Amino acid sequence: MAIDTSKQNFGFVRIACATPELRVADCQFNAAEFVSVMSNAESEKVKFLLGPELLITSYTAGDLFQQQALLDDSLVGLAMIKDATKKIFSGIVAVGVPLCIDDQLFNCAVMLCQGEILGVVPKTYIPNYKEFYERRWFSPASNARCNEITLLGQKVPFGVDLMFVCQEDARIVIALEVCEDIFLPVPPSSLHAIHGATIVGNLSSSPELVGKADYRRKLVSNQSARCLCIYAYTSSGVHESTTDLVFGGHRMIAENGGIIQESERFERKSAMTIADVDVERIQVERLRTGSFGDSVNFLGFKREYRRITFSVGNAICLPPEKLKRYVDPHPFVPRKDATLNARMYEIFNIQTAGLAKRVERLSGSPLTIGVSGGLDSTLTLLAACRTMDLLGLPRTKVHGFTMPGFGTTDRTKKNAMGLMEKLGITARPVTDIRSVCLEEMRILHHAPFGIDLQKLFEDCNFNQEEALAQFMERLKSVDPNAQDLVFENVQARMRTSILMNAGFVLGTGDLSEAAKGWCTYNGDHMSMYNVNCSVPKTMVKSIVAWLAQEEFPGGIGDILKDILATEISPQLLPATGEEISQKTEDVIGPYELSDFYMSSWLRFGFSPQKIFYLAQNAKFDAPYTDQELLKWLRVYIERFFSQQFKRSCMPDGPKVGTVSLSPRGDWRMPSDAESKAWLTWLTKAEQDLARIEGNGKGNAVDHKKIKSTT
Repeated sequence: MAIDTSKQNFGFVRIACATPELRVADCQFNAAEFVSVMSNAESEKVKFLLGPELLITSYTAGDLFQQQALLDDSLVGLAMIKDATKKIFSGIVAVGVPLCIDDQLFNCAVMLCQGEILGVVPKTYIPNYKEFYERRWFSPASNARCNEITLLGQKVPFGVDLMFVCQEDARIVIALEVCEDIFLPVPPSSLHAIHGATIVGNLSSSPELVGKADYRRKLVSNQSARCLCIYAYTSSGVHESTTDLVFGGHRMIAENGGIIQESERFERKSAMTIADVDVERIQVERLRTGSFGDSVNFLGFKREYRRITFSVGNAICLPPEKLKRYVDPHPFVPRKDATLNARMYEIFNIQTAGLAKRVERLSGSPLTIGVSGGLDSTLTLLAACRTMDLLGLPRTKVHGFTMPGFGTTDRTKKNAMGLMEKLGITARPVTDIRSVCLEEMRILHHAPFGIDLQKLFEDCNFNQEEALAQFMERLKSVDPNAQDLVFENVQARMRTSILMNAGFVLGTGDLSEAAKGWCTYNGDHMSMYNVNCSVPKTMVKSIVAWLAQEEFPGGIGDILKDILATEISPQLLPATGEEISQKTEDVIGPYELSDFYMSSWLRFGFSPQKIFYLAQNAKFDAPYTDQELLKWLRVYIERFFSQQFKRSCMPDGPKVGTVSLSPRGDWRMPSDAESKAWLTWLTKAEQDLARIEGNGKGNAVDHKKIKSTT
């Protein structure tokens, strides 16, 4: 059947923070300017629009707040905006206005939608220090005696206990606070969040001082992280009075600790900052963070909230055609900014600190590493050397084994040997495993790629060297795409056997390989400690590149750069000289896609539909068609389910990032679980795409048209 569009917006809702031009104490001008902003927001398909504190009057009106003419005119301005929500803007709007209630003046945020006032939220904390003098005019929310008022002829809920719930998507729950509220130890937004608000709007008028923008940025991002929420912040702009202060119109939208959109400051024209925020992500984070809900009772914060529903139309149930937010194509890789060095330093030191603790208990046993000349073993080797340095132990206690097999190239062997020499570890004599693997396959009566080993050995009078030479010659005629699992597994297990018989084995397998089971059970997937166990392949590349530049320059760095430039391969299938025949990414997909899928799948629990949609909106290093995105998503899901048995007995190793597959920590899954619920939509999507292509309509998948049985 067709997609149920009411459930397929993937949790995205478009919100905007606005700083309109204004004139101090000119309410009707200010309202008209905001109505113009509302018109622009409607054309941008915004569903929640947030204006600054005391937008209608201006924040800097001073003692004019005690003039009845200004208060009356502010109601005229509010009526203009109210009328516009019926005629111009189909979403929900929050604006700031002073209101006289219970013979007191309150600094209020008014929520409006579809020509109705939904509720009024007064400011909780009233600043009266340094440059602030608000207590001269305004009362705090706690002074209010009523919880309902009449405003513009309508009975309206009044209080800090209001939440606004979207009728079309109950995950969209909006709450408000005003400026100073976020600057205090227990902001109202903390209570709002633990009682269900997923989006918090802050109407602010924070003046600009040197360094204050950075302070605000930390407040907003930290509050969104602490409250596991979306936090939208908008402040008054440069057209406020400059008698003593200047305002910059700072606007930010944060989601779960990260600023996803931020404005320039000091703009001279009306402006909006727009972002598609993800309430599904917020819901997932809260479901997984069990202690989040506990804080209601444990801290004595349980409150009664009034939940007010609003409707913004069924359009909110459709995903945006193009997301107004950055979709990180490489979620595990630190961006190349000022924090890069600090992040890489932290990752590498987590690895070495974990290994150091284990080494201290070894009683002199050497560390053994299979050094292949590939990325993973290189990172393990560098971590081992740095650990020896930290503990004041000689690097010669690290024993590196180069065990060339049928898929080893001259390039990788040269890099492995050169790296061990430059690092000063104990390089064990080269152990060519081919002859012993050939003999084991003969004993098993296995014919690799159809080659009869028993007959081959008989023809060579059981001469090992001659049999190996003949076998290598026969391999040249094997189809490069041919697969032989026994041929691969015998090599992997032989290498592990050699390493485990020689000392304390350091594993080299990374998180991406564990997710897809791209490892031989009880072969290269087993070790006594694995420093790479929670490091994805894309991050492995980044760390090795950083180490080449920052930690191991010179000759070692040159070798590391050549390793980075080498095709990723398990080096198990036949190879000749410099040519690698088995390229991992040709079999299990590009690692940048695999890691993107893994982050969306494991970190956030997103559905295949949403993962595919996000992939369409990400800019990867390579271009991918919709067919390729679907193909490699299927490979990821199928392998993830079928290979769980390998993850159920993973060795110890340090957790580095937010995603881990340790069976003792982050991931517990039965090995015989079914993948049908995840593959049903994918199968339909592939069929629909094939049908669309058959009709000559190109290869772009329209997620709105794809069929689904979910």
